[in-house]
Amino acid sequence: MAKIDQKYLREHIGSMRQLASVRRAVLDDDKGRNMRILEVNNGSGLNFTVYPDRGMDIGEASFKGVPLAWITPNGAVAPEFYEADGLNWLRSWGGGMLTGCGLMNVGGPNQAGGEAHGLHGRLSHTPAGQINTFSGWTADGDYELKVEGDIRVSRVFGKNLLMHRSIRTAMGDNAVEIEDTVTNEGFRTTPFMLLYHMNFGYPLVSEHAFLEAVEHKVTPQNAIAAAGFREWKSAEAPSGDFIEQVFYHEIPADNDGMASISLINPEQKLKLTVSYRVAELPYLVQWKQMGCGEYVMGLEPANCFPEGQENFEKRGLLKLLAPGESVSTRLRVAIEEI
Repeated sequence: MAKIDQKYLREHIGSMRQLASVRRAVLDDDKGRNMRILEVNNGSGLNFTVYPDRGMDIGEASFKGVPLAWITPNGAVAPEFYEADGLNWLRSWGGGMLTGCGLMNVGGPNQAGGEAHGLHGRLSHTPAGQINTFSGWTADGDYELKVEGDIRVSRVFGKNLLMHRSIRTAMGDNAVEIEDTVTNEGFRTTPFMLLYHMNFGYPLVSEHAFLEAVEHKVTPQNAIAAAGFREWKSAEAPSGDFIEQVFYHEIPADNDGMASISLINPEQKLKLTVSYRVAELPYLVQWKQMGCGEYVMGLEPANCFPEGQENFEKRGLLKLLAPGESVSTRLRVAIEEI
């Protein structure tokens, strides 16, 4: 990105908050009441909201006024409304640009390791601590906006995992970079499942939109997905009887170790690209839901398939973290005009 002339800006504005900012606020209505939010405006048209009380998830997101994320009817829901049993995670899920799934279960309810696991685990409903924000010039001449926080998923006499999340953008760079480090701070080897549930919706997703990536292996999750395999790249018009389809992608890494997939909408003249480091996140899970009111394309980097800890362990693919072991992941979501 082009470097910004700091002297020029200082001569024309009274504060950088006039152009770019991270604003702290608290919601005061509906199920989100008393939930902390961090509103990030990068000064170049990219805006998004971080939820510290929801595992540092990213909710609403827009580019030059165009919404990017799909929002569920639940909206922003405070963590105290979480119901861990069965599929009740869906009662308090708000969608948004990023929902964290894990850290010990991704997928449906199951029994594993002597513990009952609800849909997609507890990560998204766990409030973060050590919340820090930064807005300022870097040594490289970028005006950077950064949010950081720690999320601990633990229980007495059980597992103890700590995730440190850093979310970054910069003026002139219409991208969000997410870096997570997960550390096993307990004294037992612990299952580790992580999926970045990224949910893109209208008007970015419409019957004009399609996916684009380098040639790679794509596997339908089940018979329903297999029936729609030929159209995995395309978004259709909403349908009242559409049944969700899930596809597993194994996209090769580039020279920097990153894999990418793009969602393109020629009508909106927008291209959104999700990139992720393959070494830690070998899979991209595509969730295609073209239902009426449930109209969303999910692009979800992961270290697992969303089949639950019990089933994924039976496959022999379950990741484990030894005591004291850490794993760091990196993702980037970039939006551009075409």
